[in-house]
Amino acid sequence: MKYNSFKIIIQLLLISILLFACKTENNLPDPLQAGWNNKAVCELLKENENIRVLKCTFEPGVGHEKHYHKRHFGYAIAGSKFRITDAGGTREVSFPTNGYFYSEGTEWHKALNIGDSTAVFLIIEPK
Repeated sequence: MKYNSFKIIIQLLLISILLFACKTENNLPDPLQAGWNNKAVCELLKENENIRVLKCTFEPGVGHEKHYHKRHFGYAIAGSKFRITDAGGTREVSFPTNGYFYSEGTEWHKALNIGDSTAVFLIIEPK
């Protein structure tokens, strides 16, 4: 009987370890929660069971602290130039007005508007 109890405890311990090791939750804020210098840069325009739509505004010199993204489509209502840092390094990217992009998701990145104009993006996340 002791052997069976010990065997069950070991099996439960191994299952717990596997579940913990497979945990993929991101502890970073999402784009709505992330801000810049304790100020929000994104506002929620719409959310339902199918979609979440954010409007994010970045004046020159304003950025977005380190955060993650789920799968999303982005549209630049007004573009600018950004310095973006992620796991691949740091690069400068110009987003043109009326430009758009699609991402399968981003584990993390941070961004800073280094341009001379205010940038405004719609971020559309399917659920």
